[in-house]
Amino acid sequence: MRLWLSRSSDVSIRDQLATQIVLSILSGELKPGQRLPSTRELARRFHVHPNTVSAGYRELARNHWVDFQKGSGIFVRKDKPKNPSQAIALDQVISSFFQAARQTGASLSSIRLRLRHWLEMQPPDHFLLIEPDAALAEILVSEIKAAVTLPVKNSELSTAVIDTLVGAIPLALSINEQAVRSALPESTELLPLQLGSPAASLAAHLPAPSSALVGVASSWPKFLKTAHTMLIAAGFPAECLVLRDTSRPGWQRGLKQVAAVVCDTFTARKLDGFPRVLTFPLLSESSLQELRRYEEFLRQPFAL
Repeated sequence: MRLWLSRSSDVSIRDQLATQIVLSILSGELKPGQRLPSTRELARRFHVHPNTVSAGYRELARNHWVDFQKGSGIFVRKDKPKNPSQAIALDQVISSFFQAARQTGASLSSIRLRLRHWLEMQPPDHFLLIEPDAALAEILVSEIKAAVTLPVKNSELSTAVIDTLVGAIPLALSINEQAVRSALPESTELLPLQLGSPAASLAAHLPAPSSALVGVASSWPKFLKTAHTMLIAAGFPAECLVLRDTSRPGWQRGLKQVAAVVCDTFTARKLDGFPRVLTFPLLSESSLQELRRYEEFLRQPFAL
């Protein structure tokens, strides 16, 4: 059994060990009933702590790949798990690819270069929102997920975002578009998103009794401030407004006594069973429609 353990990898030594043993079992390199090297032997061979090797073996035993036999050692189980995880199945395909590629005499650097080339040619499979404000990103991601079928991820604005672009359709609020573009490779396509009008969202619920007690709930400070300002401008006295920051403990206190709760789409999911909930989306409907059109475009076959 051949093993390669990299100390510079983001994957832990324990996980590297366990994954490679599973792949050796699936490929037939390790036979049912075959004895594995002892914890001490592997630790000495790869200059790692015995506890690391032991943890890898315990993980394999929990997932029914190996058996501990007291006084004899660790052995490959005679029966493989019937349904290996999707990750293991994918690892097996990738491992077979690398073995075949290395047999051609290609270097690891040339294999990596060709892989990157092919990855960049694949159609994107998820949306990536690039937004530095974590509270705002949480709300925007929930709105985008409700509008599209592709997965939606988010990333902060940093040089590390480049590493997350493979397979992604980058998105950013139009107010951040220039800053985000400057952080991305020049050829990267970026879809800008427009915010909706708070006044238009509020207009649908006016006029309302100015004496009514109204709650405002969100984890995004600017939502709280904007909704507070708009409600006062609409004639609600400040003393009739109950503001709640959902990132703080006990934020739901008093909200069941109000006539209505104004909140963002992410917070609305936490208010099931509360009085009337008025959800104000942040993204404009035109931006959400643009994402749906883009998604539909990706599904269309390309004619040659």
